[in-house]
Amino acid sequence: MMRRRLIITLIYFLPLFVHSKPIDTLKADIELLLDSKKAKVGGSIWDHNAEPVLSVNGDSKIPMQSVFKFHIAAAVLSEVDKGRWSLEDKIKITPNDLDNGLWSPIRKKYPNGTAIPLSEVIRYTVSVSDNVGCDILLSMLGGPKKLEDYLHQSGIKDIAVKYNEENMQKVWQRQYENWTTANAANTALNQFHMSSNLLSAKSHQFLWDVMKGSKTGRKTIKAGVPKDTQVAHKTGHSGKNAHGVTGAQNDIGVVFLPNGQHYYISVLVSDSYETSETNQNIIAKISELTWQFFTNKTL
Repeated sequence: MMRRRLIITLIYFLPLFVHSKPIDTLKADIELLLDSKKAKVGGSIWDHNAEPVLSVNGDSKIPMQSVFKFHIAAAVLSEVDKGRWSLEDKIKITPNDLDNGLWSPIRKKYPNGTAIPLSEVIRYTVSVSDNVGCDILLSMLGGPKKLEDYLHQSGIKDIAVKYNEENMQKVWQRQYENWTTANAANTALNQFHMSSNLLSAKSHQFLWDVMKGSKTGRKTIKAGVPKDTQVAHKTGHSGKNAHGVTGAQNDIGVVFLPNGQHYYISVLVSDSYETSETNQNIIAKISELTWQFFTNKTL
């Protein structure tokens, strides 16, 4: 039953410049990979022109977890471009901001609070997935609804943001209200990577430098490409609940090819009864298969 459902929902496209056999091979390899997995997987692969190559449950709603820190950073930079803030502005972080018990390298470095440039808050939030920085930035934007509205207005429709990190992590089910689809994740990557009307050149450069400097997810998308490959990506992970279910283990990103082109890949693993290692391997293997598809090379 699981295999049949996967085949029905696996949709693939044939851009004019690609022969059908490699896509058929990619499709078959991913089907085989996912066939026995007790997990819901959403995947989306686009070429450098944002042409869809392959989609696996690409329109299924899946919890983002920390993936939305990329969207938050982009929205904050949009406000920087409007003159609301500058990257040099000092952002005050109080002991009260730090008092949430969530993952935070900011707290570790500044246990009594601090004031650091906005640029550093963004770096902490995206590159090392800091939750304190995340919630400060989201509050600066005006809260989840403001972010959601901005994303919808920017052409990213299939996405919802209802909670900040602190409130989302208080109740397991809340993560399902902060969702995206794999196709919408690729839309967000493409919009902020290629659209010239969303961010200034300076903000664009800053955002993608931060994404390229991400320290998380060494065993997911990056594990599926050669070590010297440039990858700009953002991960998200829920951990497991008392029933052994992983709500989300995700990675979305842009992979830069040796020929100067790039591709977009989003792999979202949800409601998984597999180990964290298996979930990571699902993402890494799809990443590897995608790299082989675009380069015709094995690792």
